[in-house]
Amino acid sequence: MRKKGLFVLIVVLLVNMFFVGCTNQDSTTEDAEKKQKVKVILDWVPNTNHTGLYVAKAKGWYEENGLDVEIIQPTEGGSAQLIAAGQAEFGISYQEEVTYARSSQLPVVSIAAIIQHNTSGFASPKDKNIATPKDFEGKRYGGWGSEPEKAVIKTIMDKYNADMNKVEFITVGSADFFTATKKDVDFEWIYYGWTGIEAELRDFPINYISVKDIAPELDFYTPVIIANEEYLKNNEAIVKKFIEATTKGYEFAINNPDDAATLLLEQVPEMNEDLVRASQKWLSEKYQDDAAQWGIQEESIWEGYARWMTEHQLIPEMIEPKAAFTNEYLPKR
Repeated sequence: MRKKGLFVLIVVLLVNMFFVGCTNQDSTTEDAEKKQKVKVILDWVPNTNHTGLYVAKAKGWYEENGLDVEIIQPTEGGSAQLIAAGQAEFGISYQEEVTYARSSQLPVVSIAAIIQHNTSGFASPKDKNIATPKDFEGKRYGGWGSEPEKAVIKTIMDKYNADMNKVEFITVGSADFFTATKKDVDFEWIYYGWTGIEAELRDFPINYISVKDIAPELDFYTPVIIANEEYLKNNEAIVKKFIEATTKGYEFAINNPDDAATLLLEQVPEMNEDLVRASQKWLSEKYQDDAAQWGIQEESIWEGYARWMTEHQLIPEMIEPKAAFTNEYLPKR
């Protein structure tokens, strides 16, 4: 009888454990289903511009805010077009693309500046002797063959009374800077935080001409986080939760660049570790820079750049700067 009673007790315990396990599993499944799925479309392959997103994901800050965030690379078309078409909730873009989108009546809005100042410029191997925009004359420029490129080059060459018509424009697309400038072209437009840092690591001496230092009107936001106007109206709580966690991610990267680089590399292991760590260290001081807080945007920057684009006939007419961006979803500091 004792054995029989013990057997019955064990069976009861096992049954209870089974049902408790099922209940816990159901609860976990329910919790996962409750999380709001959110997609973020990058503007390019993952790099240190995007670190804050990967940090927030790795640290579980999106999950804490009830979000299941998926970071994806773009397929065809720019992120602004994809966001306008509702292909994702958030995207990484840049002020030029957003301005084009607004002028074409695409309902996209910039909701945070990832980097406070324009960190791009024109670079060339030191032996090409291109020290100022005046030296662009008689040289070969390698780029995408776009009108905005020509307008930027004209703007900075005008500051030096140089003639843009003396520049040979060659379309190289995304060809490697180091390979292209060895044989096909003399200078290219780069982001110093990536290609400039790579040049340092390679011990490849370059001359670098910062766009914003020559032409303050070209100190535009690049990159930025964007969303669809309609989505912003209907999902204010989700947007605030996303931006809150993303802000924490970038603030962590600002204060802990090496740890942030580690988290990025864990999620995108195919990246060059030395380049990521060096780039992250350099960029950590650029995310917020002299702004009151990370992500904030100024109307004067949006107005000045849109006016520049209008004057150079890159857009048919001036856009409404206030409608192109907002700071309302940033955490209050």
